[in-house]
Amino acid sequence: MNYEQEVKNRVEWIKDILKKTGAKGVVLGNSGGKDCSLVEILCRKATPNVLSVIMPCESSQNYGSDREHAYLVAKAFDIPTIEVDITRAKQELKKVIEPIAGNDVPMAYNNINPRLRMSVIYAIGQAKGYLVAGTGNASEIYMGYFTKWGDGGYDFNPINDLLVEDVYGMLKYLNCPEEVVNKKPSAGLYEGQTDEQEMGVSYSEIDKFIKTGESKFADKIMSAHKKTEHKRVPPMKYKQD
Repeated sequence: MNYEQEVKNRVEWIKDILKKTGAKGVVLGNSGGKDCSLVEILCRKATPNVLSVIMPCESSQNYGSDREHAYLVAKAFDIPTIEVDITRAKQELKKVIEPIAGNDVPMAYNNINPRLRMSVIYAIGQAKGYLVAGTGNASEIYMGYFTKWGDGGYDFNPINDLLVEDVYGMLKYLNCPEEVVNKKPSAGLYEGQTDEQEMGVSYSEIDKFIKTGESKFADKIMSAHKKTEHKRVPPMKYKQD
């Protein structure tokens, strides 16, 4: 991949979107990870009006390394960054849901985090006249490893076609801080959580399968892709035959 040209193309694409929509800038959620770091860097190259929002929620990782890495990138690339703590909002919401939903399905509550974050991002975006940038890469999207109506909701996404290996390569080309490039991918939804452990397959194997159709984990990857198809298509609507 020609990273110099790819960066230039994506920056121009973002500029064109802002011009066509009349939006004043871009807002995005920042978890301190590789994907959001790349997106905010690309957006910052396209416009000075970028707002990166750190939204810690319960997990100590959110308040520790995630926050540190987010500010590290913000300082390196001069990106305005704010914090909105959503822990209390989630806890209050959970209180009224638990009597109905119980506690047997932890992910039902873990997925509240990204949905709350998207609510915050869109409220800020509407107030400022900014578009919401998505931060999901092609490998995650293929696996359906994102929350529907959470981090899967955005106005545009400048990295949706990049495999994880491409994201790493572009970050290195852009001289992103090594702490971010080298950290284990994690949504930070709960203590000790990592993407690869949760999916049961490494990103290198996912990338290999997407490129070649081959992997020793092919069955697992194809199964995940099939089960999450509903996340990648418009909502089902009634249509009379």
